Amino acid sequence: MKRIGVVGAGVGAAAAAFAIASADEPATLTVLEKSGGLCGRAATRRRDDLVYDYGANYVKSDDERVVSLLTETIETDGLVDIEAPVWTFDREGTVSEGREADEHKWTYRQGLTQIAKRLFARTDAEIHRRTRVETITRSGEAWELEDTDGGHWGPFDVLIMNPPAPQTATLLETADWNTAVRDDLLEAVQAVPYRTIWTGIFHYPFELDRPYYALVNTDKDHEVGWIAREECKAGHVPAGESLLVVQANHEWSVERYAEPAERNLEELATLTASVVGEDRLTDPDWTDHQGWRLALPEAGVDRAPLERAEGDGLYCLGDWITGEPRLHAAIRTGLEGGNRIISERQ
Repeated sequence: MKRIGVVGAGVGAAAAAFAIASADEPATLTVLEKSGGLCGRAATRRRDDLVYDYGANYVKSDDERVVSLLTETIETDGLVDIEAPVWTFDREGTVSEGREADEHKWTYRQGLTQIAKRLFARTDAEIHRRTRVETITRSGEAWELEDTDGGHWGPFDVLIMNPPAPQTATLLETADWNTAVRDDLLEAVQAVPYRTIWTGIFHYPFELDRPYYALVNTDKDHEVGWIAREECKAGHVPAGESLLVVQANHEWSVERYAEPAERNLEELATLTASVVGEDRLTDPDWTDHQGWRLALPEAGVDRAPLERAEGDGLYCLGDWITGEPRLHAAIRTGLEGGNRIISERQ
């Protein structure tokens, strides 16, 4: 019976847990998640009859294994394909039709967190929420964890690390694991750069009529990087209403991250109204917001130190492994990591 500890309940960890459970090999899975939710930056909130994805917006159909997982393996009830296209805008705010390939953009009527929930539901994993890991210890050939409340977890034969690279690096830096393997892994993980995003949510008591689902700033020179219409997702927004998810670009987000939310929201609403060409967008009837300091990895990681760490039973998962800030990439690293754990630890 392999004892597997998991730090973080993001979609990569959920996919790895699913792969391990599907292999029908005897194993226990203990997941420690610092927040109260599942699926990491694929986050969903609800308000009255509304559902909105305020982190990652959807899953692309860029990986056949992920497509099969979502459409054939786990439950498909409530799976939503966003049919409207993504258009573009430039630094001047000029909107153009996109050159989008024929691809799917999936979420769920209940929101993107359903991915992790449905994957974990296929396992016997014990998930402990609001449990922040503070210390990692390598004791003999086993791993032990301590949380910020002094709780002890383990021993584990395998340790899965699913936080973003900078948070993983912080835990490795203080880990009681004094080997060259740790030092090389830490150096590689610390080298992964990240973009910061400040997100504004804007609700309106009227329906916005536009031919696109979202707008993306392709030259990355506008203060706004992304504007998405949540009403294009079936089951998310009641008829006759609109809800916009607006993500500021990295520079704007870093500069204003600590500013009062009301000031940021007012400025983002004005910028959004200008790009979309609708003055009424400056006056939402309610708003929400979220700052993502570690939103998107901008490059992948040197794989060699990760492979050596796996020899000691430590596996890193997430979109930062590939440097592709997409949900399908995170899911893929989870499936592949879970399969390696089963094949290499039997």
